[in-house]
Amino acid sequence: MRFLLRPGWLAFIGVVCAFVVLCYTLLAPWQFDREAERDAQNRAIAAADATPAVPFAELVPPGQGVSGDDIWRRVDLTGTYERDAETLVRLRVVDGAPAYEVLTPLRLADGRLVVVNRGSVAAGDGGVVPGYAPAPSGQVTVEGRLRLNENDPQGRPPLLEGGTHQIYAADSRALAGATGASPLEGVVSLEEGQAGVLTPIPIAPPGGGAPFSNFSYALQWLTFGVVALVALGIFIRLEMLQRRGRRESRGSLRDQLSGRDGYSADEPRADRDEHTPSGT
Repeated sequence: MRFLLRPGWLAFIGVVCAFVVLCYTLLAPWQFDREAERDAQNRAIAAADATPAVPFAELVPPGQGVSGDDIWRRVDLTGTYERDAETLVRLRVVDGAPAYEVLTPLRLADGRLVVVNRGSVAAGDGGVVPGYAPAPSGQVTVEGRLRLNENDPQGRPPLLEGGTHQIYAADSRALAGATGASPLEGVVSLEEGQAGVLTPIPIAPPGGGAPFSNFSYALQWLTFGVVALVALGIFIRLEMLQRRGRRESRGSLRDQLSGRDGYSADEPRADRDEHTPSGT
């Protein structure tokens, strides 16, 4: 087993052990967490669907923003769209195609400003902002779902392109930074058939995919960890057998070489001389 102390074997064992630790402490738990997140969201959506829409002020009192306990709840809002503060969310994908999401703040009767996600529009060639229906003027009453602010992992700043404010996440804070408006924390996504809606944003579990897909991925990572250990054991066993075979082959060759004149290598030389015929 001393061969296991050679640099090549130590490196191989280290890589396998690191992979196993990664499978059991990071990759599999991450997939289990994703499955739990999906289940929690599905339960929240189901509970929201079973509850009728309520006035926005009932769930979000003055001085507060959207709470994580209320996401997906359906609410009614009455107010006026502020089209001057409309902002587009860049780099979205809808049905596999590039798109923009349109955020238009709605001024409520109590003076608060709520960011409303009116839905998506397909991007033009080269990512050009397409034409789309403007938000209606005058007072409207709409229904939508409460959503928390998204975060742009890269923290990219807003920009002004083609006369439109653009940001990288459906985030009321980013809209505020782009337009100077002061909306509440959170976003309301419009439902189908509401005033000003474009293509409604679909409700999808985090990561998408079929039910229990993340759970099956977690089991796969656990299996990969076991397979890696079994494979390591097989490689070590094969190396031991090969080394044993080589030792036995060398021993057999020595025996053959030492006994090629018909005598054992351990037999005294004098005894062999007695049997050696003398030349005449």
